[in-house]
Parts: sequence; C-alpha cells; structure tokens
Amino acid sequence: MVILKNNINEYRKKYGFSQDKLAEKLGVSRQTIISIEKGKYNPSLPLAMMIAELFQTTVENIFFLEKEDYK
Repeated sequence: MVILKNNINEYRKKYGFSQDKLAEKLGVSRQTIISIEKGKYNPSLPLAMMIAELFQTTVENIFFLEKEDYK
C-alpha cells in the first residue's frame, strides 16, 4: 500500500508558524492542518499548491509517497 506523507510540521516550525497561524494564512481550520499533519486527510491539489507556495518550495518537497508493507 502507498500512503501520502508530508513534511508540513517541519516546514511550519521552520517558518515559526503555529497550527493556528498556518490555518489562518491558508484560509482553513486548525483541525484541517492537524489532520493533514497526521496523515488523516489529504489536501486538495489547490491547497497543496498554496502550502508549497507559502513555504517557497515545491509540492513534491512537502508531500511524498511512502510504501507501507503489511506483514
């Protein structure tokens, strides 16, 4: 199985944003940011692009696929 993972938490801390501040800048709720960071919610493509633009990087640097093996 392939899972979408992200580095939002690392970028958010690097830029000094709280979850509330990031949510405000993106026009979403804090719960949305929490859910994305925990991998419980995959953002829409426009939201992913807004996140990447805010952090001055590419979508691929923030979101990546990870293969998960089940035993």
